[in-house]
Amino acid sequence: MPDRSSVPSTPPDLRRITVLSGGMGGAKFLQGLTHGIRSGSLPGVAPDAVVTVVANTADDIWVHGLKVCPDLDTVMYTLGDGIDLERGWGRRDESWSVKDELAAYGVEPTWFGLGDRDVATHLVRTQMLDAGYPLSQVTEALCRRWLLPTLGESVRLLPMTDDRVETHVAIADADSPSGRRVVHFQEYWIRLRASVPAETVLFVGLADSSPGPGVIDAITDADLVILPPSNPVVSVGTILGVPRVREAVAATRAPVVGLSPIVGGTHVRGMAEQMLNAIGVEVSAAGVGLHYGARSEGGLLDGWLVDERDADSVPRLTDAGLACRAVPLMMRDHDATAAMAAAAIELVGRAAR
Repeated sequence: MPDRSSVPSTPPDLRRITVLSGGMGGAKFLQGLTHGIRSGSLPGVAPDAVVTVVANTADDIWVHGLKVCPDLDTVMYTLGDGIDLERGWGRRDESWSVKDELAAYGVEPTWFGLGDRDVATHLVRTQMLDAGYPLSQVTEALCRRWLLPTLGESVRLLPMTDDRVETHVAIADADSPSGRRVVHFQEYWIRLRASVPAETVLFVGLADSSPGPGVIDAITDADLVILPPSNPVVSVGTILGVPRVREAVAATRAPVVGLSPIVGGTHVRGMAEQMLNAIGVEVSAAGVGLHYGARSEGGLLDGWLVDERDADSVPRLTDAGLACRAVPLMMRDHDATAAMAAAAIELVGRAAR
């Protein structure tokens, strides 16, 4: 546990920002963060600041013999201006000939669709993995196409681990002898549309995994660590579940700030509500903030932003040792999201002084 009196205020030249990110919510926040850096609208952030993204890989799945990394790809496509803006995932101007042909052959799973453009990414990734390259090196190679042309060296994308980790969800099943069955997280999300209660969330391989190259250094050497409005259980939670990562966040001398994914008592998009219910955490902005906890009380955060609709939760969070403010947290456009990032930086800068 660090001596909080020695934690510096946000320095006038923040140059190393580390974000622990899931897919859609984290990627959208990163768009606003990088926009704010380029436009000079973030207080104390150097114009040449580098953002390191530690991305969740527990959503990964093998489909039709291909390694699919949904969160890595969503961040990569979003920051590389190739994302389908309407869906929030996959490639823009996509076609689905491969998916249709596989379905015509009766090949399962038919509920997980790979677009024709998207397939190319998974083919390259799978070929490199088969050739012996670890996921971190594969991701670096893929990012040469997507991030270098638009962002240069200002953004690094790191998988949380090179090891195979998968999230599975236990749901009720009257036909099973145990009364339940376990499905891959992607099946729960895509085929079942998270429409049935999640009884338990299981993280296969997580306890035995190791942090990916550069992950621990990105946290311990950061000037600022951000937990964006990603799912606190199956996105940020899995990153923190990689051995040594939670301890690194708790021990870093950088301020650690988070933004609530719960607005007005529910998630904005995704399934945070279902996942929080599965682990017994209150579905509220305060509940998630307290779930992460204040570093002064053995948790992870120095500051926590909630939406204006949840302003009545601020006293509860400050009483728990967290610097907290209520600000608009809807990521309507890049400027609105950059304003969220600016508020987060101002919050922990003030708290650390």
